[in-house]
Amino acid sequence: MISMDTKTIDEAVELAKFEQKIANEEKIEPSDWMPEAYRKNVIRQMSQHAHSEIIGMQPEGNWITRAPTLRRKAVLLSKVQDEGGHGLYLYSATETLGITRSEMIEALQSRKAKYASIFNYPTLTWADIGAIGWLVDGAAIVNQISLQRTSYGPYARAMVRICKEESFHQRQGYEIMYELAHGTPVQKQMAQDAMNRFWWPSLMMFGPHDADSAHSGQSILWKVKRESNDFLRQKFIDQSVVQIEVLGLELPDPEIVWNEERGHYDSGPIDWDEFKRVINGGGPCNYQRIKHHKKAHQEGEWVREAVRAYRLKQQTKNVA
Repeated sequence: MISMDTKTIDEAVELAKFEQKIANEEKIEPSDWMPEAYRKNVIRQMSQHAHSEIIGMQPEGNWITRAPTLRRKAVLLSKVQDEGGHGLYLYSATETLGITRSEMIEALQSRKAKYASIFNYPTLTWADIGAIGWLVDGAAIVNQISLQRTSYGPYARAMVRICKEESFHQRQGYEIMYELAHGTPVQKQMAQDAMNRFWWPSLMMFGPHDADSAHSGQSILWKVKRESNDFLRQKFIDQSVVQIEVLGLELPDPEIVWNEERGHYDSGPIDWDEFKRVINGGGPCNYQRIKHHKKAHQEGEWVREAVRAYRLKQQTKNVA
């Protein structure tokens, strides 16, 4: 029987090997030893990302049949399909850490797990689809490009394809906004209104300020995250201001001003009370999003039952 002292020594050796891999920029693979806290941290981040992709299909899916042209319908349908695929990649990658798809979905539906707060806002007009593609997917790309270098191998590899597809989503959204902003006065105002409403929730997507974030510090030490929340948010603001100028729209934040000394744009304070309220279930569409997810999940039970029956049949055949 292994003594507690021997077990402790073995864990210390494994921990040293793990930390050396992180320091050497080597990927942590599913078969590698890892601290339990690291495993839980990656599960939390990856499953939250997967949930966001799946829930994020809802606000745009509502506009597929209402898109103004056949081309717009086809492009939006393709985009929503991509998001479903992203969710599947990420769920599959998360399962390599020993958690099941059912456990992740149960955590989402019981509100134990979070997803991006921005998907709890309604899409009121066609311009909102443009704002989501441009701002929301644009914010996602800023964050996800760095995740291609995350320390967990399956997550990093999944992000390569996801980032390529998200770049098209961002361009699709910006194209919609550009056409509206250069259309009739009514269309331009619609674009302005959509941008104003989605600007602040997009900034909240990066999470709380670094000093207030419960997970960022450790995630960065383990290189699960490669950049801080505030760094990524600033990068997003800087690139978006230039894009707004091309659109010819008014800045959504009157306090945005170039800071020569910092070499970045300064901006106004974010309403973190709103962020906390929405992320904890008090947003305009929180109840609706989870209700719809539960309904779709229940209606798809016959497919999962068929898969289980097929697997059982194959297992029985192999045993015989």
